[in-house]
Amino acid sequence: MSDQYALRSHSPEETRLAGGRLAAELEPGSVVSFHGDLGTGKTCMIQGVCQALHVDDYVTSPTFILINEYAGALRGAPIDIYHFDLYRLFSAAELEDLGAEEYFYGQGICLIEWPERASELLPASCLKVALEHAGPEERLITVRRPPTQ
Repeated sequence: MSDQYALRSHSPEETRLAGGRLAAELEPGSVVSFHGDLGTGKTCMIQGVCQALHVDDYVTSPTFILINEYAGALRGAPIDIYHFDLYRLFSAAELEDLGAEEYFYGQGICLIEWPERASELLPASCLKVALEHAGPEERLITVRRPPTQ
């Protein structure tokens, strides 16, 4: 499997479908960082990941509380899904105080918006998703897998 792939999205629905495709690659303990400016579709793609992982709750960005927890299923087995939004984070120490490393190195799936605010805490195995504006309704989505050890 290639270390990187890119695709274009022309609508929020296509971005959610890209999230579903990404969900098929995840395993217990996966950490995925979502990079991109405001409005590039990070939350929309995470909604697609969560839908594919059978989350019944409405998925929104946890901007003011930093983390939402969802119950989902991965290949028929229950799995916890943690959705972080670090936009309002002032320092990585704040995230450490929340016990983030227990999430990042646990058996759930972590989906992180604005990961650059605490990149030093993320595991080397983190999958990186970059979303960019490529036109008024178009997004370029690039998925990079970590180097294999």
